[in-house]
Amino acid sequence: MQIKSDIEIAQHAGTRPIIEIAESIGLNREDIIPYGRYMAKIPLAIMDRLQENPEGRLVLVTAMSPTPMGEGKTTTTIGLGQALAKIGKKAMMAIREPSLGPCMGLKGGAAGGGYSQVLPMEDINLHFTGDLHAISTAHNLLSAVLDNHIHQRNTPEINPRHIVWKRVIDMNDRTLRSIILGLEDQGRNGVMREDGFDITAASEIMAILCLSNNLKELKERIGQVIVGYDFLRKPIFVRDIGVNGAMAALLKHAINPNLVQSVEGVPVLVHGGPFANIAHGCNTVIATKMARRLSEYTITEAGFGADLGAEKFFHIKCRSGNMSPSAAVLVVTARAYALHGIENIRKHVDTLKAFGVPAVISVNRFASDVDADLSDLKRQCEGLGVDAVITDFRESGGSGGLELAEKVVEICEGPSEFRMLYSLDAGIEEKVVTVAEKVYGASGVEFAAQALKDIKQIENMGYANLPVCIAKTQSSLTDNPKIPGFPLEGFHINVSSARVSAGAGFVVVFTGKILSMPGLPMKPAALAIDIDDNGNISGLF
Repeated sequence: MQIKSDIEIAQHAGTRPIIEIAESIGLNREDIIPYGRYMAKIPLAIMDRLQENPEGRLVLVTAMSPTPMGEGKTTTTIGLGQALAKIGKKAMMAIREPSLGPCMGLKGGAAGGGYSQVLPMEDINLHFTGDLHAISTAHNLLSAVLDNHIHQRNTPEINPRHIVWKRVIDMNDRTLRSIILGLEDQGRNGVMREDGFDITAASEIMAILCLSNNLKELKERIGQVIVGYDFLRKPIFVRDIGVNGAMAALLKHAINPNLVQSVEGVPVLVHGGPFANIAHGCNTVIATKMARRLSEYTITEAGFGADLGAEKFFHIKCRSGNMSPSAAVLVVTARAYALHGIENIRKHVDTLKAFGVPAVISVNRFASDVDADLSDLKRQCEGLGVDAVITDFRESGGSGGLELAEKVVEICEGPSEFRMLYSLDAGIEEKVVTVAEKVYGASGVEFAAQALKDIKQIENMGYANLPVCIAKTQSSLTDNPKIPGFPLEGFHINVSSARVSAGAGFVVVFTGKILSMPGLPMKPAALAIDIDDNGNISGLF
């Protein structure tokens, strides 16, 4: 049997007009802002009316440590929502927006796969409703105004050698990691200094959009962003530059969640897209809260394995949005098991238990998998003390996970003892050690001299009570991407530096070599993407 590609399935799916999708969740034409026939934004103002609705269950989809190609969390998220709809539950999915970087690079898009994907696939994976462009523009407006502030010698005076705000672009481009600004022309091109680009998904503006509850909070958080320091090492904020209002204005529409649909016509909110190893890797608080008021079950995801995505979902997003999940689904695959082993899965299960969130394992089938191997993997997973279900969401849609849907409903009806692993009153070092030992399974943490200096400065500025966002490789529970599985002999996490994202409301702690501007592989996915004379796109995945 020939396996259809994601884009072939998407292009032949019976996509319904977006107004029909809106009406299925109790919204009318006046409640949405259409972007063509199949996409729409839902204004935040509707949340006032939705407060009368009961709040639905929140289910997190996470995973074991992944392989470079990913293990199908988004496919599982969409498939599970479809499966819940098939057993008569009112379900919605709330996921992140794709970045053009991975889409044109190695991993491809982020709209799910096969018969468990989000439509219209081409639009969502390319420009969608322009949210990432708006974030890039708001971020780079600040960069431009900041450099003009220095050039014009405005007050407060900023030390050009202590600027911490880079520029961004929504593309993998390693040559932009380090650049020199203001070259030549006797100063008319601005003050010459070192700078660089991050990818848009790593922007603090992206994190702020994803953690804000409304437009007022968004503007306040932008004003709290630290752009650099003066000659006495005093922080300079966006509000000191005076551009926070203009930046928020550029995000007026981007803050509204995007409504689309799955292949089976289940409503999906696709909104926000921060990286998971650099940032907190979750969709917006706003979209998640909106989905919970519009459904009985909201299925959401967090990037990469539970050591990164789930930990940050719990410690950062749930704190910011005052949310408590009812259940978690841990995605496991035969190919990731072959790389990492059962002890890796055990550690992620133990992590979810430590947070007090009841979990079930979804053994995600790929077309090349052998039934006997999947059955053996399922038995091993059940030996860890949790239920495990083999799912086939890509080829069978919601029907490929009916048993999983029933399990999720069952555990959602039971008790959830959700808890944080550290108090915000703990020091930054203590928070890092807690995550390293309880989530990664490390024996301890080694802080470089620069890291200790950074942490002391951050705490002296009054940010000791923020959660930590640890930048770590997704390829290993350690900080070394070349060490798979779960090292049973013990290991240490090495912290090289730290910086405060005061607007986003967390402290970024760097381990290993984490790049905020990825590069393209030898054969980028962009080389396979094409469009014919009739406007039909091919090669997206």
